[in-house]
Amino acid sequence: MAFLKQFYRNALPITHVTHRQDSRLLEIEQLTVQYDGNVAIEDIAFVLDAGQRLAVVGPNGAGKSTLFKVIAGVLPPTRGAVRVYGYAPGGHICIAYLPQRNAVDWNFPVSVADVVMMGRIGKLGLLHWPKAQDWEHVHRSLEAVGMAHLARRQISELSGGQQQRMFIARALAQEAELMLMDEPFTGLDAKSQEDILQILDLLGKRGVTILASTHDLNLAGDYFDRVLLLNRRMVGFGEPRQVFTTERLVQAYGGHLRLVQTETDILALSDTCCDDEGIHERPA
Repeated sequence: MAFLKQFYRNALPITHVTHRQDSRLLEIEQLTVQYDGNVAIEDIAFVLDAGQRLAVVGPNGAGKSTLFKVIAGVLPPTRGAVRVYGYAPGGHICIAYLPQRNAVDWNFPVSVADVVMMGRIGKLGLLHWPKAQDWEHVHRSLEAVGMAHLARRQISELSGGQQQRMFIARALAQEAELMLMDEPFTGLDAKSQEDILQILDLLGKRGVTILASTHDLNLAGDYFDRVLLLNRRMVGFGEPRQVFTTERLVQAYGGHLRLVQTETDILALSDTCCDDEGIHERPA
């Protein structure tokens, strides 16, 4: 049941929040989260506007997943505030949270179309049956990510890239305006990564704001217009060329980073490969 709990928890039809049009899409102020007295993230503060694309980077245990869960409304802050269009995350049906793939039970017997339809729950209400127009949303969303032909396939039969595209289709069916993608590129080959990036370009044209965590610093610098460099505290925020300085990278990664001089640039190579947070919240 872990699979369904994960999706239903992020799509429950709580009283819908009306957006304040005079507010920024995302505002984070002095955000701190502690588990059992241990600090996961501390004093994080930044703002994003509609359509921007932010890469969140940092070593294992830096707090990337924790940050996403607080923005999604899955985890409460200890101190500080998160506001989406002027209000706390609870009640927003515009926020789509795409968890790490290793957090999902891929053996659960549901089809691709079933998962994408879960994105409509916030619009429908949990106890209401989908209508023809809801299935049309599902079909269009699958078409947008090139997976209409896989609608009836069981999720256990999907490749890593197809799994990520299914998650994005679910967010499209939800009509999400803010998409939180936790390690969407981990474990994907170059072609699958390129497919996901092309879809992110499409979402950007639709005005969707994207936050994606990644360990690939070069990908973050090449494909995202903003970068948040994180190691429990915010080491840097802004355009990649401003954030990815030698001083800041060493501050964030310490001995886990190698800087390699090439003919035209400096490559940053970290030895981290997955975001298994050093501190875990207790089960909900």
